[in-house]
Parts: sequence; C-alpha cells; structure tokens
Amino acid sequence: MRSTDLFIIGAGPIGISCAIEAKQRDLDFIIVDKGCLVNSLYNYPLGMQFFSSSDRLELDGIPFCSIAPKPNRNEALEYYRRVVDSKEIKPQLYEKVIGLDKDKDGTFIIETSKEYYKAKQVVIATGFFDLPNLMNVPGEELEKVTHYFKEAHPYSNQKVAVIGASNSAIDAALACYRKGAEVTLIIRGPEVGPRVKYWVRPDIINRIEEGSITAFFNTEVTAITTDQLIVTSEGKSQAIDNNFVIAMTGYLPDFEFLKMACIQLEGATLKPYYDHTTMETNIPGLYLAGVICGGLETHKWFIENSRDHAKKIVDHIMG
Repeated sequence: MRSTDLFIIGAGPIGISCAIEAKQRDLDFIIVDKGCLVNSLYNYPLGMQFFSSSDRLELDGIPFCSIAPKPNRNEALEYYRRVVDSKEIKPQLYEKVIGLDKDKDGTFIIETSKEYYKAKQVVIATGFFDLPNLMNVPGEELEKVTHYFKEAHPYSNQKVAVIGASNSAIDAALACYRKGAEVTLIIRGPEVGPRVKYWVRPDIINRIEEGSITAFFNTEVTAITTDQLIVTSEGKSQAIDNNFVIAMTGYLPDFEFLKMACIQLEGATLKPYYDHTTMETNIPGLYLAGVICGGLETHKWFIENSRDHAKKIVDHIMG
C-alpha cells in the first residue's frame, strides 16, 4: 500500500492547481483521475469557447496565450497539458477511486480501480460533468438520445430536438442549425437562459424570431419514441417528428461518492459542508475544491473563482 501526505482526486484545472501548490510546499502527493487529463474539458464540444478570458483561467501565474480574448476548448487542453509538463506533475490517469474511508489512526484509506493508498489528507476536486441530470421520461434510454454534444456534423439534414436553455443547449442548437439540421428547441421556462453568453444570446433570439429555429417555451418533454418527441405545454400535449434528441439538461456532482465519504449534504441544493476559509469538510483532513463545492448549484463555481482553493487547503495543512 502506497502512502502519501496528500491524495488528490481529480486531475482537472483545480486538481492540478492543488498539486502545484502541494509541490511548492514540499508536500508528497498523488493525483488521480478516472479519465484523461482535464477530462471534463476534453468532453466539451469541439469548438466550445469559454465565457472567461484566458488570463482568468491561468494557474500559478503561468501565462495562457490565446488567439481570441476568450480561448476555446483546444487551446485550454493544450495549456493545461503544458502546465502539467512544465511543473512536472505526474497524474495517474484512467484510475477511478471506488472507496474512501478513514482508519482508526486518522489516516485515509483510498481504494482505486488499480490499488490501495494511505494518505494523511485528501482533496476531492472531481467536478460534475460525468453524471447527466436525467429527465426520467419514457424513451430517454433510446440510442438517438444523448446528454453530451461533441459536434454538429452528424446531425446534418436531420430533425434534431435540443432540450435546455443554458449555454450548452444554445451552442448545440446554433451549431446544428448551421450544419443544416432542422432544429427544435425545447425550453422549460419562459425564455432563453439569462446566463447564456452575452455574444450568443442575441444570435439565438434572432434565429428564433426569424423562424430558422423553432422554439417551445414553458414546455416539457414527456416521452420520446423512435421517430417522435412528445411535449406538454400548458396542459396540452403534441408530437414532434424527430430523429435525434440532444438533452442538455445539466450535470450533477457524484453525490453517492460524497455520501460514501460521510460528507454532510445540506438543504435542497445538497451543498456539501465545508469551511470557506480552509475548504475542510466535516471530516477532518478531507477537503473540497472547485465546482464540487456547489452541490446542485453547479453554475456558481468556475475555474476562475476556484483557483484560490488550492492555497487555502495547503495553507491549512501546513498550518
């Protein structure tokens, strides 16, 4: 069983930031991820552009140079890979944590898909992009339904329903429309989401108003069949001809993992308990970093406002 001072779960930007801080303070650490490096960013749409400017995505003062003021997915993948290389961080990738417990002596026992570890402290920086927020309607399991959008080309000349009102849904709808898809946008509320990127929101509104994209507001999906989508609005149901469904209904943190770790989840948003000055949870020595801190309110935490979590954690450990 390998032993370390600090075990970091998640090799996204914030997990990497924790590793950099630990290394600078001479803490022995291990960082693992069940997927590739910055796995969540890798799963973003191919042409995705960040809301944040490149300087607000930087780690440890290492300049992030991008062609446009707001970088895209490929630039971010290159940047974080180069940061890991230059800082000589050695993440253990494709290694999933499946067990986390605390021994009688106060150390943590971590079981992964490959081996066991013992650590004095643990940081959970796992993000939230792995578990789709399911609609739980009949037909959601059909092959034509996806909760992830990579690129628009496969949907060319197809009848595509995009479900959602956030950035991911609007980006998918516009991209599919511009690749020749017949796009129907299904929105549960009365309007396009107010947090949609300010340079994108007028675009989707104009496409809706001119009739290029059909939009249903105050509408919910009640069933999906092989060739149709059943929606309900104001108590009335109707069927829409459909080839593919892109359900951008959001994603969830791994609450089962947090429960397994005995972290308290509070209120309707299931926000995990942590001390805002140290990032320590109700379990001494167990810390949270990044978007995992928000519970269901995943929109409150981003790379740019989570970068200080690493310093708070390591300061507390060293203190």
